[in-house]
Amino acid sequence: MPTAPDLYEILGVSRSASQDEIRKAYLKLAHKYHPDKTGGDKEAETKLKEINAAYDVLKNPEKRKQYDQFGSSDGQPFGGFNQGFGGDFGESPFGDLFDMLFGQGGRTGGRGATRPQPGHDLEYELSITLEEVAKGCKKTISFARPEQCGQCNGSGAAKGASPETCSQCKGAGQVRMAHGVFSMTQTCPQCHGAGKIIKNPCRNCNGSGQVRGKRELSIDVPAGVETGNRLRVSGEGEAGRLGGPRGDLYIRIRVLIHDFFERRGVDLICEAPVTFSQAALGATIRVPTITGMADLKVPAGAQTGTQLRLRGHGLPDMRGYRQGDQLVSIRVETPAKLTRRQRELIEEFDSLSNNRTYPKSDAFKNKVSEAVRR
Repeated sequence: MPTAPDLYEILGVSRSASQDEIRKAYLKLAHKYHPDKTGGDKEAETKLKEINAAYDVLKNPEKRKQYDQFGSSDGQPFGGFNQGFGGDFGESPFGDLFDMLFGQGGRTGGRGATRPQPGHDLEYELSITLEEVAKGCKKTISFARPEQCGQCNGSGAAKGASPETCSQCKGAGQVRMAHGVFSMTQTCPQCHGAGKIIKNPCRNCNGSGQVRGKRELSIDVPAGVETGNRLRVSGEGEAGRLGGPRGDLYIRIRVLIHDFFERRGVDLICEAPVTFSQAALGATIRVPTITGMADLKVPAGAQTGTQLRLRGHGLPDMRGYRQGDQLVSIRVETPAKLTRRQRELIEEFDSLSNNRTYPKSDAFKNKVSEAVRR
């Protein structure tokens, strides 16, 4: 005997889950099994229908209460009803469970199928450079999306024809069946809940009312965006059905790795090598910034790891509150491949050095000596 599914198991939540937990679980699963992610896989499409149907019940406190009271996970009493009245579990994800629980209100089929239906939202990943983050940019994107068929204007019927009212359900999309003292409503087996029959389907869209189209858009990306930020473009998602509105397009930002800079919020970090003499004597060096080259003053006695700040050379806050800084980490380069004269000069310099010349080395030696004496 087929059993009715457990809606909580489908969404992966407990029966005591809050409405917010149910919503978050639904959004995560809907994103995972969206056709754009699965490439139109049929099993994923069926799974998404189950997820949508489960959420349609559990998001509504009244419907959830009825389900908790009557719709047990082992399918009783509804699993037996469904089998006895010839319900087909392949026809819909739950074999008309929602029709039996809530009549026509619990499904997206039935009379609801004859009403305008909004299109799904779409998501597009846009890669941008750190330089584009610094100034903001305009990007042109191109993507595929379902469009209303131009030959049938979304009706699904061939030119000169039109969908006809289903003779079995009289356009309701559902039929009521009785068995003894029990009666229930289930999806019309003839029109599959649409309420209409297309006898002469449009060849361009095969009766679906939609075709795959290509859309090109110019997107304004504000300065300061970060990886993971989403920009919403209203009305640029999938086309709706039966005159329903389009969904929205969400642009998910991915900032590319930079050759020089590491991002830390609105601040930028980079590393600059300096020579032994520059570090010892102090110098002004040229360093790259996100907008060009800039002068940086290195103080005398700078050590590897010394961090210097270029104020205002970081990234803007996306909300316009402030401008970040650039932090330059100094790395002292030890001379290599010395000439004989250079070696002589360094040896002479070393002979003239004392504990004030290398205070850190002197402090380290003293600490080691104390440790040995203990």
